Parts: sequence; structure tokens; C-alpha cells
Amino acid sequence: MAVAIAALSLILLMIAAYRGMSVILMAPLLAMLAVLLTDPSAVPAAFSGLFMDKAASFLKLYFPVFLLGALFGKLVEISGFSRAIVTAVIGFVGPKRAIPAIMFVTALLTYGGVSVFVAVFAVYPFAAEMFRRADIPKRLVPATIGLGAITFTMDALPGTPQIQNIIPTSFFGTTTWAAPILGTIGSIFIATAGLAYLNWRRRVMRATGEGYGAPETLVNEPEPGEEGAKRAHPLVALLPLIVVGVANLCLTLLIPRWVTGDDVILSLVGMAEPVTLKVAQMSALWAVEGALLLGIATILSFAWGPVARRFAEGSRAAVGGALLAGMNTAVEYGFGAVIAALPGFLVVKEALKSVPDPLVNEAITVTSLAGITGSASGGLSIALAAMAEQFSAAGAVAGIPPEVLHRVASMASGGMDSLPHNGAVITLLAVTGLTHRQAYKDIFALTLIKTFTVFLVIAVYYLTGLV
Repeated sequence: MAVAIAALSLILLMIAAYRGMSVILMAPLLAMLAVLLTDPSAVPAAFSGLFMDKAASFLKLYFPVFLLGALFGKLVEISGFSRAIVTAVIGFVGPKRAIPAIMFVTALLTYGGVSVFVAVFAVYPFAAEMFRRADIPKRLVPATIGLGAITFTMDALPGTPQIQNIIPTSFFGTTTWAAPILGTIGSIFIATAGLAYLNWRRRVMRATGEGYGAPETLVNEPEPGEEGAKRAHPLVALLPLIVVGVANLCLTLLIPRWVTGDDVILSLVGMAEPVTLKVAQMSALWAVEGALLLGIATILSFAWGPVARRFAEGSRAAVGGALLAGMNTAVEYGFGAVIAALPGFLVVKEALKSVPDPLVNEAITVTSLAGITGSASGGLSIALAAMAEQFSAAGAVAGIPPEVLHRVASMASGGMDSLPHNGAVITLLAVTGLTHRQAYKDIFALTLIKTFTVFLVIAVYYLTGLV
């Protein structure tokens, strides 16, 4: 019964998300329904002390990233830089290669350290303009951006600075470059299979006569550039993206050196008591926020005129987009925390321990918990906190290096996490102005490819011993 309650809440949330209902409304209602069916007296405390606490803690940490990311993306759009880059890319690779071009740009950003959420805001103006010119259905935009942002560059490609590749290092004593051969093999397979699928879908849609979409049916479209306006040089237009990527990397390395010690203690005259922040937890966020500020400054430096004329309107749209995306993801985070506290979740977690093979056990456990919580990092953290010692012990008996355990766990976290209630999926659809009904089918296809790849990598390891 306990498992059925957790499953019911999860299934209802996925159905609600797919049918276009507001997750901001449905996530707390369905989380509290699960608590009500488990222990009615716990509902008020679970709502205020668990759901809202987790949602607020997420916004406290990440809303500045959402806000700056949305503003950066909007300025890239209204400055004309997105149009300049798209024109250059189409001239170089041709409109037929719009899908791999957008995937490559997104992958470059996320592998450079830009968070998935920022990459969505930054790349969408390019993708929408490029797909419109090539007359590729807009509903393929989320899957194309997702292929570059939430698959191989998130957790498979060796050295990726995304959190899903960092979490296992503290449990297995590894580095982000763990199992480079297996990670590279997995990355190549995901990118190749994903592109093959998306290009096949494009051909099927073209055969039915479907184009980009009728203007009256489209939402959140990038604003058209001013007619007759001088177009920026593509290298100048590309500069803000380069600045964000490079600055993020540099600040990630420099901030821990600038800030001495493990903690930052803020104590101002008007404060009742000082605030202590962990440098290790905050430095990555500070680096991204600093990089985005530098990217915004770069846009203003080279396109002050067109940006100044439309800044008020554009910034309002950016703030609205950031609020929607941030709240969508925050309530998902709170929902996952409530589900993870239920007895049914603990039953599932214990049942997963019975899978005999160490790597298969690890992969199934991590991807299942990521799917249940709707979060790759959340599911990975829960799984490794509870079972990392068991995975390590079983791996040592079987002669499996910790690096392989790291790579399998990291890749598995990005498997079934992208179900309809996943925060990144909801953000991706909100930013692109599409619904689950319109675009989720193709995202789910990538989810299946990504999940299959984890077991492919395990098979490659067992057959070849490559690490």
C-alpha cells in the first residue's frame, strides 16, 4: 500500500504535466495527497517544513541563475546577435543541418560549464530562428536542445563540470575524468543515435506537410529583428557565448583561491547574527552568475543601441520567464523531497538492493530513484548516500574499478530522470512555449536512448575491460 501511494502521486503528476496543467499548482497538491493517504496528521508539517522548505532552498540558491540566464538569452535575442549567428551557421552548414548545429552549440555551452537551465535560455533564440528559416517543426526544438544539454554533456562525456558528474567523486574517491573511454563511447552513441532519431522525425513530419508552425499557434517566439538594421558580425555575436563559457571555467578555478578557508562568514553591523556559507557549495554558483554578468556586459558593450531601445520590454519578458522556469523546477524539487520521505519510497529503495550484478544494480537503482524524484542530481545523491558503500564493496569483490562505478552512476542519473515531471523538461517546454502534448514524445525517445546507453556501456566494460 505504501508503494502504491507513492506511485499514485507520481503517476498523477506525470499525467497532469502531460495534459498541460500547471505543475506549480499540481505538485504541492499531489505531494500532500500522498502524505494525506500515509499520515493525515502530518500534512501541515510536511507542507511547511518539507515541501516549502525544499522549494525555497532551491530558489534561494538557483533563482539568480535563472534570472541572469533568462536576461542573457533575451539580450542575445534583441541585440540581433542570435539572428547574426543563425545566418552565418545556415550559410556555413546549410539549413538541412540545423538540428546537428543547434545540438553542437548547446553541447559546447554545457560542456564548457554553463548550467542546463542557462543553456536553454541562451540557445532557444538561435534554435527558433534557425528552425523557422529551415521550416523544421518547432516541436523538435526542445528535443534538439535537450540532446545537447541533458544527455552526454551532462554526465557521460569525461570531464564535464555538470553536477551529475561531480557528485560521484565524493563517494568513490574519483575525479570528473573517471572512465574516459567508456564515457566517450557512451557519448558518441548517444549523440549519433539521438541525431539519427531527430532527423528521422524531421523527414516523417516533412512527408506529412508539417512545417515550422502557423504564427497564430506559436508561443514565446523570439522577436523579429528590425528591418534594415545593420547585422552584427557573427564573430562579435558569438563573443558573449564564448565569454560565458570561458569566464565560468576561469571563475570556477579562481574563486576557491580568492576566498581563503572552507567558509565565508558575513557579519555586517546591522545583522543580528553572522551568516556562514560553504565555499565548496557556493563557488560553482558564483562562477556561473559572474560569467553571466560578464556575458551581459559584453552584449551591452557591442550592441548598446538596439538593446537600450527595447531593454524595458525585453527585461520584463526575461523576468517573467525566469519566474516561471524557476518556480516550476522548485516545486518539482519540493515534490521529490516529499516522495523520498514516504515509506513507499524506502520500500522501493530496499527492493533495488536485491539486483545481483554490481553495475546493473547501481544503474537500475540510480535511474529509478532519479525517475521517481524527477531529478538526476536528487536521485543520484539519494542513491549514493544510501548505497555507495554497498556498490563499492560489491565492485571490489568483482574487481570493478571505482572509476567505472562513477561513470555508470553518473550516466544512470541522466536516464529516466527526464520523465514528464522533471524540472529541466518543464523548464525547456516553458521557455520554448510548447506543451508536453506537443513536444514530450521526442524528449522521451531521447530518454530511452540515454537509459539504454548506460547498459551498453556496462556491456562494453564486461566484454573488453576498457575503462
